[in-house]
Amino acid sequence: MACAQGHENVRVLYVDHHRWLVGWLRKKLGCGHDAADIAQDTFQRLLAAPDCADQLREPRAYLSTLAHGLAVDQIRRRRLERAYLDELACLPEPQAPSPESRAILIETLCRVDRMLDGLGKRARTAFLMSRLDGMTYPDIARSMGVSLSSVEKYMAAAIRHCYEVRYG
Repeated sequence: MACAQGHENVRVLYVDHHRWLVGWLRKKLGCGHDAADIAQDTFQRLLAAPDCADQLREPRAYLSTLAHGLAVDQIRRRRLERAYLDELACLPEPQAPSPESRAILIETLCRVDRMLDGLGKRARTAFLMSRLDGMTYPDIARSMGVSLSSVEKYMAAAIRHCYEVRYG
């Protein structure tokens, strides 16, 4: 019964605020299609946890915060996809992966990006230099202008962060 009430609260929020949210997102993003998609995703998130919908004192503030986070995720994902596709364009045709492999790789890159979200900039940079670029810790230290022990600390923090995100 509580779940049905929660869904009803989300329905009321949708009726009362969906149009406003799409307009707010359209102004921020400059694209009506993206605005509609993100607004839809915002309400889908609410449906996943409908009990919080009846406790909202400022629903527009909550909706805009949730939608903003989803928009940032979408922008980050698109940048990552674009960078990957730009790199693929530089490969000779026989080395280029199949469309299916591309889709899998893009999804994997997005998962890694989400996993690294919340990690400090220096730890993230060191981690990516090590894992993606194959750089050694001394090379990373030189590139970043820090000591080897700093790189070791950044890597330990990054690995610990990834473990905690993955396994709780």
